[in-house]
Amino acid sequence: MSAGQAAGRWVLHIDMDAFFASVEQLTRPTLRGRPVLVGGVGQRGVVAGASYESRIFGARSAMPMHQARRLVGGAAVVLPPRGAVYGALSGQVFDALRARIPVLETLSFDEAFGEPAELAGATVAAVTEFCAELRALVRERTGLVASVGAGTGKQLAKIASGLAKPDGIRVIAPAEQGALLAALPVRKLWGIGPVADGRLRAAGIETVGAFAALPEQEAAALLGGTVGAALHRLARGVDDRPVAERAEAKQISAETTYEHDLVTLAQLRPAIDAMAAAAYRRLTRDGRAARTVVLKLRKADMSIVTRSVTLPYATTDAATLATAAQRSAIDPMELGAVRLVGVGYAGLSTVRQESLFPELDRDLPAPAEPEAEPGYFPGGAVPQPLPVAARDPAANAALPHWYPGLDVAHPEHGHGWVQGAGHGRVTVRFETRSTGPGPARTFAADDPRLTRADPLGSLR
Repeated sequence: MSAGQAAGRWVLHIDMDAFFASVEQLTRPTLRGRPVLVGGVGQRGVVAGASYESRIFGARSAMPMHQARRLVGGAAVVLPPRGAVYGALSGQVFDALRARIPVLETLSFDEAFGEPAELAGATVAAVTEFCAELRALVRERTGLVASVGAGTGKQLAKIASGLAKPDGIRVIAPAEQGALLAALPVRKLWGIGPVADGRLRAAGIETVGAFAALPEQEAAALLGGTVGAALHRLARGVDDRPVAERAEAKQISAETTYEHDLVTLAQLRPAIDAMAAAAYRRLTRDGRAARTVVLKLRKADMSIVTRSVTLPYATTDAATLATAAQRSAIDPMELGAVRLVGVGYAGLSTVRQESLFPELDRDLPAPAEPEAEPGYFPGGAVPQPLPVAARDPAANAALPHWYPGLDVAHPEHGHGWVQGAGHGRVTVRFETRSTGPGPARTFAADDPRLTRADPLGSLR
């Protein structure tokens, strides 16, 4: 056993491939092999998850949905997130992993660290075999694909899982970790954000290797004493952070410091939207709903102003949460220049009691009639319009609100999901995880046999 092929400590990073979109493809088999985008479909909608078929076109998570849809084109299938389903499958994934790794540090719905005691001192070959067994176990228990990375610490394990994607294994041996780390862009180092990256680049430092070559005191001077020293250790491959079970977060947030102060409301509002979207992506991964929205503003003089809005219900609706954050905005012309913007979601709960009138919470007009949109109809099953009565706005106001991606049930056909709705018609694809691609059928929108269903029914 050579030194380059074995390590005293092995940390694994397990990352589910395109988790949200993969869950949709698993539970809605018609979507397998199709470009799926999961996220908000409104004006400010953001992509929460993109299948690999959509990534070929350049779509990715955190991208505005309208941009992703333009890139993918008419073949795009756009679906709203289903947190309950992701949470249930996430639990199944982690239960499977814990059968082999008792202590698991979960980071989100779809990724976790583990440090199997049995791998201490193991060779690369043994670690690779263990990772293959983990992937097979997850696939067998859930039907989902995981990529696994392994290294001597968390930093390297996470880098390795990124190199393993999609659907693979990457084990970084101790002998190769120095060269691999050194060649990476400094932005890849865990904890280096846009501001720190800008400072390092301004100093002529573009790679992890160049950062590692700095004296530690210089690194601390560039990025701050504690943070700079910690990042410098990671750049040198020194990462002894333990793997431990995580406590449940009481607040989920995102914030960023801007290189140039924000001095107008026109500059501040997009920044709030961006942070609301970033925090929302973390909320979606967490699987809970939020009732309180907190806006944090740090002024140029380093003082902090926070304002919050508490909704009458816990929600996972991105537009409602973003609008609540915008309601707390203070014009920098009155407040003073702003250098940091943060949005946090608190009052977290697994119970979702949505508003009866969400359009009022979003300050958006309610549509008179849901219209069919291109890209929502896999297999070309587009609902046909009804004559006269179905085009009457008064008649439509009384119809059930069906929208693409909604889970429904029918006493004869079973569990399904809405592919498209409009003009008094609704087209449903009847299928679940175990059925294979199912038939599509079109109904009148007021058909009493068609009802909303628990999304967890798609796991059957």
